Amino acid sequence: MKDAKDLFSKQAGSYAAYRPTYPVALFDFLFSITKQYQRAWDCATGNGQVASVLATRFDEVQASDISEQQMAHATKKDNIFYSKLRAEHTNFADDSFDLVTVGTAIHWFDFDNFYKEVKRVGRQGAPIAVWSYGLFRSNNEIESIIDDFAFGTVGKYWQPERHYIEEQYKTIPFPFEEITAPPLSIKEIWTYERMIGYVGSWSSVQDYIAQNGTNPLPILEEKIKHAWAPGESRELNIPLFMRAGIIK
Repeated sequence: MKDAKDLFSKQAGSYAAYRPTYPVALFDFLFSITKQYQRAWDCATGNGQVASVLATRFDEVQASDISEQQMAHATKKDNIFYSKLRAEHTNFADDSFDLVTVGTAIHWFDFDNFYKEVKRVGRQGAPIAVWSYGLFRSNNEIESIIDDFAFGTVGKYWQPERHYIEEQYKTIPFPFEEITAPPLSIKEIWTYERMIGYVGSWSSVQDYIAQNGTNPLPILEEKIKHAWAPGESRELNIPLFMRAGIIK
């Protein structure tokens, strides 16, 4: 089995503070394709962002992750049960779940073994949905600077699985009867400080620091300050892409 990758424990606090918030439309779609609302499994829950919304509709949400540090920052609700588990091997009973979700994580998984687990613990006819998002978009100048930083300055420090995100999950295996997801995006207004905090939470930035002993963020700050000054807010569009299907 492929080794599990935990790339976010060391920056769990900043990950929880700066990551984008998934739009209401995403959850509206999930609820529209779900037939029963007894139990949901939010796999790779991280800070519990997805689990906390699922908990508003489901009687019980099982939220698992390999990172205890991330779950320490997670939203607490009486019907959310957090557990440290690998995506590919859980202790859940067969035919347990009415919905399985994976937000911004499936590209790290051992696909074959995870899908076997999904088919074991998911109820027949229940949906599975997996999604992620790309680099934020703004005006052309800001986009150019961000892209240069992402693919130039820290480009070689991304993990190999990053290509699945660049390909918008179109190339991940997905052995389910597919449901077409609607167009989705994240629209937010960010301060300069949040943007810098978010970029600082990238796994590539953390690997750059680990390998070089210096932080690359000043490189970005120097290049972007004339286009996005400290204290300024910008409206951003973050493209979001999803694969959804039915467990059989």
